[in-house]
Order: sequence, then C-alpha cells, then structure tokens
Amino acid sequence: MIVVVGSINMDLVVRVPRFPEPGETLLGGDLAQYSGGKGANQAVAAARAGGSVSMVGRVGNDAFGPVLRDRLASERIEVDPVTAVPGPSGVAVITVDRNARNTIVVSPGANHRLTPDDLDRTVFEGASAVLLQLETPLETVMAAARMGRAAGARTALNLAPAQSLEPRHLADIDLLLVNESEAALLTGVTAEAVADDPEIAVENLAARVPAVVLTLGAAGACWAERRALGRVPGFAVEAVDTTGAGDSFTGALSVALGEGLALPDAVRFGNAAGALAATRIGAQPAIPKRAEIDAFLAGRSA
Repeated sequence: MIVVVGSINMDLVVRVPRFPEPGETLLGGDLAQYSGGKGANQAVAAARAGGSVSMVGRVGNDAFGPVLRDRLASERIEVDPVTAVPGPSGVAVITVDRNARNTIVVSPGANHRLTPDDLDRTVFEGASAVLLQLETPLETVMAAARMGRAAGARTALNLAPAQSLEPRHLADIDLLLVNESEAALLTGVTAEAVADDPEIAVENLAARVPAVVLTLGAAGACWAERRALGRVPGFAVEAVDTTGAGDSFTGALSVALGEGLALPDAVRFGNAAGALAATRIGAQPAIPKRAEIDAFLAGRSA
C-alpha cells in the first residue's frame, strides 16, 4: 500500500499564447477544469501505474469537494481518510503557454486545514511507502513522515512548492525528490548552476537524506543512494502541457520502487510516465496507465 498525504485541488486551466506582463490583460482560450493537487495527482499516478493507494487529505464543503473525492475513488484509491471541512476546497489557477510551460497560483483552502491531529496511525500500518509534498502544513508533513517511518514505510518528500527546510525537517525522509529550482533553494546556488552540474547538487543533498532524485525535465534525472550516484536520460517527446509530469514521475517511481526495482531503473520508469504526461493536456487527465508506460518503454532500448 502506498499512502499519499497531501493536497487535493481543483485545477482551473487557461491556455495562452504567452504569459502576461504585470498589469497586462491577455485573452486566453476556454477555461478547462480538472482534478488536481500535487498529493492527489501523485495518488492517481501511483494507482494508474499499478499501485494500491490510500489518500489522506482534506476537501472543502463547497461544490468542488464531493467531485474531487469521487474522482479519486473512481481511480480505486481508498478515500476514507479524505474528509470535508468547512470552507473552500483547494484551487489552482494555471496558465499554459504555446511552449507547454505553465504558471500556477494555488489557493490552498482545505489543504491548510490538514493538521497532525487529523492523521490516523492505523492508515500507515502495512504501508510500503508514504508520499509527501508541501502543499499542506509543514508540521503535518513532518508528522506523517514520522508515522510512516515508524510503520516501516519508505518516506518520500517531493519538495514542492519549494521551501528552504532545516535538517530536522528531513530527519524522517528516506527519499528526497526535487527539480532544479527546488535543489537550488536547498543548496544555496542558482537553478542555472544546478542545471550545469546536477551531480554536484545531488551529492550535496545526499549528505542530508539516504536517497535523492533530481529531475531535469527532458534531460532526465540524477540520483544518489548509499554513496552511489548516476544519471538516467530522459525521453524525447512533443510536449503540450507539463503541468502533471512531475507528479506522474513521482507516483510511478514509488510503484517501481515498491516492486523491487533499483533506484536507477525506477527513475527510468518514472521518466517514461512523466514524458507521457507531458504529451497531454491537464494534470490528472494526462497521467498514463501502466500498460501505456510499459508499451512506451518496450519501444525504447534500456
């Protein structure tokens, strides 16, 4: 069982020819509405990749709340730990330009009402992995990591949205997942410096946690574990929307690790899931299923 503790949002997406300048009004395409949130996205990604998944989170008592919960349940995700609280659900406002880049503004809503007291230790019993992100309060993330570690699960933290964490915040994290900007924040260098020499950044971060994966977009990913370090190439695809690619990578990676793959092989599996997601519009609608990932990899050399 993979337990995901994190955010559940409704994504409101508008495609634009380019991003507006401050103070500028720009006409975009039709508004599209998708289920999202980094926690929910990763739960769906893990479920579609073949994992058994339980989601822990909060939705509001607004019109979005039941829709978000039901959509998770439709993916065969255990949603008993998802409850409604007074107030709005989380919402993300997303713009996507013609180059498939995105900007995202998140209104956390109910996600910020998930507290350590809301976590039930029994949810973590028998879990093989616990996936965490930073769209819920940090103290809740830390509490979930402690419960996951105590239950014998591998704890993985996706450092998004990026925060500069202290060593104590990572004490119960087994696997740290970062992109270039997130790695830059933790290591105190620029994102450009990370991109130029990602191995140095991974070595730096590996001194703080047992394992690290640094995603590099189309260039693939770097990893470090138990003093070993390597790089896994990415896959060339025609990207149309990168909104859910990172979450697709994280969910698929977690499933692959749970199936016993070594970290480099699990990263390759995650790369395939992320690449496929980038070829489609939306977050959860773009997340590939296991058969699609396997077929994608079967057509490419190891």
